[in-house]
Amino acid sequence: MKRDELGKLRELTVAELTKRARETKEELFNLRFQLRTGHLSDFSRVRAVRQTYAQIQTVISEKRIAENKHGAA
Repeated sequence: MKRDELGKLRELTVAELTKRARETKEELFNLRFQLRTGHLSDFSRVRAVRQTYAQIQTVISEKRIAENKHGAA
């Protein structure tokens, strides 16, 4: 994920990030399934999607920490 995309992630709300995380996790599941069945041709895609999922989760954590620190409801 490029810095531009990471910056765009930080602009989203926690609900939108959660939705994107769910979609990414589903994509990762499908890629792993394809990998196990031998239908995956681009193996690097698994790593890229896993990193994207981790970055989304990190941004969610950052936002929740910021909310708790500033007392946002």
